[in-house]
Amino acid sequence: MNIGFIGLGIMGRPMAKNLLKAGYALTVYDKFAAMDDLVALGAKAATSNKEVAAHSEVIITMLPNSPQVREAVLGADGVLDGARSGTILVDMSSIAPAAAQEICAAVKAKGVVMIDAPVSGGEPKAIEGTLAIMVGGDVKAFASVKPILEKLGSSAVHVGEIGAGNVTKLANQIIVALNIAAVSEAFVLATKAGVNPEAVFNAIKGGLAGSTVMNAKIPMILDGNFKPGFRIELHIKDLQNALDTAHALNVPVPLTANIMETLQALKCDEMGANDHSAIVRYYERCFRTPTFTWSRSPMVARERSRR
Repeated sequence: MNIGFIGLGIMGRPMAKNLLKAGYALTVYDKFAAMDDLVALGAKAATSNKEVAAHSEVIITMLPNSPQVREAVLGADGVLDGARSGTILVDMSSIAPAAAQEICAAVKAKGVVMIDAPVSGGEPKAIEGTLAIMVGGDVKAFASVKPILEKLGSSAVHVGEIGAGNVTKLANQIIVALNIAAVSEAFVLATKAGVNPEAVFNAIKGGLAGSTVMNAKIPMILDGNFKPGFRIELHIKDLQNALDTAHALNVPVPLTANIMETLQALKCDEMGANDHSAIVRYYERCFRTPTFTWSRSPMVARERSRR
């Protein structure tokens, strides 16, 4: 099967590499990113989205947001200009559910079938090929591409009609952001109380408070490592889509609005390119607590000496 892959950013590049490792014939394109490393692994580099579509039975898009997906698919020299009837478009970007439905309706007129299949897990899971994939759209199309998705993720679950994948992703992003905020708030409290947060982590991670988010983010926080697996600015994008969707449905989401303001404050402090684990910086600033790198040094003693 010939697969096209559009969007070779922090997530798309390792995903494309995993498809090449699985033996798929891959045509790749990115308007802004280099493709040399993928070509070296056996991919064919295209010069446009249209060319990708012309050489592919299945096309995967992994782009930042709704406008970029709309342009890549429906714009000049876009996917729709090169796709044949029966082509399956798998949009793995995280976009607004309404945008997914709009794009799906446009491509359907040409006989192209679209499913939305956003992912969770960030760059580490993209590299490992263990992403969680949530899928909305045609069930038969999903069954056709599920073997492909299983090379990219540890799970691929069909959740409903087109747009349902992105609704599920918005729910995921709300939970992740609020979980990181809760972890940050709790561990800064432990810091101010003079308790070593590494010890706190080891004590509670096996209990009810334990979570995949805490297990992934606390080691980064303790090391002061905010290299992005998922950037704050992208989480802001997702939460804006969540707020817009919720408001359109008359659903109150006060906790989402609250964490959105926290992320916006960090972006204003030029931390938008940091990993979303840097939410802890907001609490450190509020409580005037030093960075968590102290947990692996004599920081507790320093904190106590300030009292």
